[in-house]
Amino acid sequence: MTALAQNISQDYAIDIAPLDGIVRAWRGKTLLAESSQAKVMYETRLPPAVYFPVSDVRAPLSEQTPLQTFCPFKGSASYRDLNVDGETYENAVWSYETPLPESQGIAGHIGFMPNEHTLIELGENTLETSQNGHICGPLVDWLLREAWKCGTPEELTIALSNKMLENGIAVSRLSVMIWSLHPMIAGRHYIWNKGKDELDTFAPSYEIHAHPAFIDSPLNHVSRGLGGIRQKIGSGDEQNRFAIIDDLKEQGATDYVAMPLQFSDGRYNVLTLSCDHPDGFTTPNLGLIFECSAIISRLFEVFNQRENAQGLLETYVGKRTGARVLGGEIRRGDGDEIDAAIMFCDLRGSSRLVEELGQTAYIEMLNGFLETATDAVHEHGGEVLKFIGDAILAVFPADGDPARAKRESLAAAKDIVARLDQPESTSTPCDCAIGIAYGRVTYGNIGSRERLDFTVIGRAANVAARLGDYGKGVNHRIVVPTDFASEDCVTVALGDVALRNVKGDVNCVAIYAKDAAAA
Repeated sequence: MTALAQNISQDYAIDIAPLDGIVRAWRGKTLLAESSQAKVMYETRLPPAVYFPVSDVRAPLSEQTPLQTFCPFKGSASYRDLNVDGETYENAVWSYETPLPESQGIAGHIGFMPNEHTLIELGENTLETSQNGHICGPLVDWLLREAWKCGTPEELTIALSNKMLENGIAVSRLSVMIWSLHPMIAGRHYIWNKGKDELDTFAPSYEIHAHPAFIDSPLNHVSRGLGGIRQKIGSGDEQNRFAIIDDLKEQGATDYVAMPLQFSDGRYNVLTLSCDHPDGFTTPNLGLIFECSAIISRLFEVFNQRENAQGLLETYVGKRTGARVLGGEIRRGDGDEIDAAIMFCDLRGSSRLVEELGQTAYIEMLNGFLETATDAVHEHGGEVLKFIGDAILAVFPADGDPARAKRESLAAAKDIVARLDQPESTSTPCDCAIGIAYGRVTYGNIGSRERLDFTVIGRAANVAARLGDYGKGVNHRIVVPTDFASEDCVTVALGDVALRNVKGDVNCVAIYAKDAAAA
């Protein structure tokens, strides 16, 4: 007799049929199972799978292993090791202890992992190849032809949700969790709810990974590569329940699915869907989404890659510079000549500190110092262009207003000194030396053909660095050219100073962090 597959046509479907006569499973010359009640499952675009009743399995099996995978149509698969002739084959047998409604026919049955050493002896049965058909329809057409026009991940999330509704998929809530490469943001979570005008967007910090609500959540389960989640809500089946299910039940949801969106680098992101139809998701509708998940993943990956690139550039070279690089200034020599105030802020006594504190404590203190300096620079409109060991190089572009650039750079320097005087600013008290100068610099790419650095080059940068070094020698924290000082500054005249590798003397002053009124 032939066990025929259904004509699956274009819709995703599952068909379970009994096999006639005796069906056996062998591994080499060892009989694994023998049954007159075996079944075959035909599933769209998958090879037929033969299942044996557990009672008809002859080979010894282990207890359930930690491995668990999920199918949105069959449920959670449990795995066991197979012991044959003294050899153990890990996770060679799978079963669905509580299969979902679409797959109730394989309850109490197991399958053997197909490989070149396992033979299924079908007897009088012949398995038919599933008629796979083609994935098509309005949702597929939109994904291929229109979805790329969405300009942001938020716009794509809203459009995808509405397109599902238009195509008869009873989705009441859709969310997408995309993990990021960012020093402070773990990822972005986009949540669409039917009937709400606006999308909810969250950017959790890395603390999310230690939060109990996340640890015991479908997002964590799927992100760890453990497969998807399918939960019929209100069915009375408590297996694989998560806290979010109770919230969705109160909102009228009847079905919940969380499935992986795998990026090209192997990371697992998460797509979740809730349904408000009394019968939950249909197999064809859920199958359509499942098969479209790869292209949905790639669409979100495009946005994620650009966001990651922007975040990494801003992290390593600053927002203003990062935008220029991302905008195409990536060739050696690309850049501009700009007028700017340049600041060098250097940690004092770093060699002594690393010896006294040890490497771990020193790094903690150094991070606190660099964060303090960076915050002050950014608050006064500057940009930290780079960290050079235990020093920072910052730029304050004039943008047509030299007085403002000088004023803000000096204010930032005074803020850095004042903040370092606060005990809580760093884990260990520390001090700095700051030099600032103003002038025309080249702001752009230098380096070799394959390794570039976006930096500032010019006399102002050299003078700023040397003034900082000079300040250390004369025990002053802020040293600037005389024209930086204003009437409210408390200054110490240093006169004409000869700076190493700088042509001509520089008339400069030392500046105290407190202004004249405070002093």
